[in-house]
Amino acid sequence: MHPALTRFPAIDVPSNGLRFRVHTAGEGDRVALLLHGFPESWFSWRDQMPLLARLGYRVWAPDLRGYGGTEKPKDVRAYRMETLLDDVAGLVDAAKPRELLLVAHDWGGMVGWEFVRRRVRPVDRFVALNIPHPVLMRRALRSNPRQLARSWYMFMFQLPFVPEWYLARGDYRAIKGAFMSMAIDRKRFPKEVLDVYRDNAAQPGALRGMLNWYRAALRHPSPAKGAARVIETPTLMLWGEEDKALGKELTFGTEDLVRDLTVRYIPEVSHWVQQEAPETVNAMLEAWLTGKQVPQAWEVARASGGEAFASR
Repeated sequence: MHPALTRFPAIDVPSNGLRFRVHTAGEGDRVALLLHGFPESWFSWRDQMPLLARLGYRVWAPDLRGYGGTEKPKDVRAYRMETLLDDVAGLVDAAKPRELLLVAHDWGGMVGWEFVRRRVRPVDRFVALNIPHPVLMRRALRSNPRQLARSWYMFMFQLPFVPEWYLARGDYRAIKGAFMSMAIDRKRFPKEVLDVYRDNAAQPGALRGMLNWYRAALRHPSPAKGAARVIETPTLMLWGEEDKALGKELTFGTEDLVRDLTVRYIPEVSHWVQQEAPETVNAMLEAWLTGKQVPQAWEVARASGGEAFASR
């Protein structure tokens, strides 16, 4: 068993008619809410939770709708963007923050972007990891053939039953392979880590719930209301440059959509940026949150004597 599974106590939090399993660290009324991606869980934040607690945040890392210990509706419509936003709003209301930091990756990041763009609740700071602004993502899916090719799986996931069979076969080989096939530093994903994601996907109804995020996105697309609205929330974007699912070019133009934006690229790191390069991500995150100049990746490596990239 991975030690993180017992390090961070779990609580059940009601939100938007569901029960959410939330893993916690720290205390106080400054809240950091961490939103994971596919096919992950709260566990993907195991290396950031201690840092944020040390910086004075009460950290909430939920399993999102359809994942892990959280309830898993069967209906595709239950995963529409508006519903996902209501989930986050309910978690924020339950946490009752004096100050809110929203940190999000992949699918959680798409919800996070929409949450701050639509101003669903006040957010003091937002961190997006390897997920583009939704306006830029929609633009790429309309006009970027390379990104359409990278996103082939989104269309395969629309099929009934077949994706669930594909992901579950061979002891959930495709779930584990999602990390191993994309990672640059595969040593960051030992068996004990992959087993956590396999066990989450193996829970009753989990694969259907996880895939329904993709199905709802195409079958029940969210209206692009307020698409031109500039985000006022100070935003940090961290991007692993070797992302096989989302091209780096999707970040270009974000500065026109966010008034206070800091972007840092991390070379030789995949889509799984906070798990594959936790030392670098944490150094950048801590600097940004404490008002210091956010270092470049090479500066983090130099300051750590090369340890940040020692395994490459």
